[in-house]
Amino acid sequence: QVQLVESGGGLVQPGGSLRLSCAASGSIFRANVMGWYRQTPGKQRELVATITSGGSNYADSVKGRFTISRDNAKNTVYLQMNSLKPEDTAVYYCRFRNFNPPKYDYWGQGTQVTVSS
Repeated sequence: QVQLVESGGGLVQPGGSLRLSCAASGSIFRANVMGWYRQTPGKQRELVATITSGGSNYADSVKGRFTISRDNAKNTVYLQMNSLKPEDTAVYYCRFRNFNPPKYDYWGQGTQVTVSS
């Protein structure tokens, strides 16, 4: 059974930085799309950033501050978050999807990011 294991969340002051990591445990075929989402209480989960072999895509709210990257050899995706704001506070989830056989759609368990002074 494949699991996505996230790390790197925590408490940071406004203007600070954090780097999230998400690695697949177990054997997994290379994902078409890797991504990060976030969710706050009472709100729907929202897209933060995705990355494919063709490039990356970001939510307008994080453009210029966050950078997504992937290491295919390690089946790992990263999210470098700079210039963090209190409104970035959320639980962050990673997601791996493959659209061709073997198809799959895996989510991580979530990691808390809190931006507060």
